Amino acid sequence: MAGHPDEKPSNDGYPKETELLVDAANVIGSRPTGWWRDRAGAARTLVDQLRAAVDSGRIVQRVTVVLEGKARDAVQIGQIDGVMVVHAARGGDESLLEAIADAFGHAVVLVTADRELRRRAEALGAEVVGPGWLLAILG
Repeated sequence: MAGHPDEKPSNDGYPKETELLVDAANVIGSRPTGWWRDRAGAARTLVDQLRAAVDSGRIVQRVTVVLEGKARDAVQIGQIDGVMVVHAARGGDESLLEAIADAFGHAVVLVTADRELRRRAEALGAEVVGPGWLLAILG
C-alpha cells in the first residue's frame, strides 16, 4: 500500500471488513524508544495509540493486537474502543497465525517485520506490512 515516498501512509486501500492484526512485540521493538525498560508501559501506549487512531478514523478496519510476555500485564483482554486485545497463551507468533487461520473469509493484514512469521502468514493468505506503515499512521 505504499504511495509516493513523501506521502503519509494510509489504510484507505483496505476495505473495512479487513482485519488489522498487530504483532505488538514486533511493532514495539521496531524503534529504540527505551521500551525494554517498561515493556508493559510500551504495550499500553501502543494499544492507546491504536484506540485513538480507530476513534479518529485513521484506522477503519477491525483491529486485533496480540500481546505476549510482560506486555500482557498492562492491558486487559477484550474489545475496548474498537481494539480487540488478545493475550498470547503460547508464543505470540502462534496466536497470530491462529487468528489468520480463523479469519473465516475476511482479509487479514498482519503488521510485523518478522520474516519467518511473514512467510507463514502469507502462506495462510494474509497480506503483511511492516511496523513503519502502522507507526506512520499512528503518528
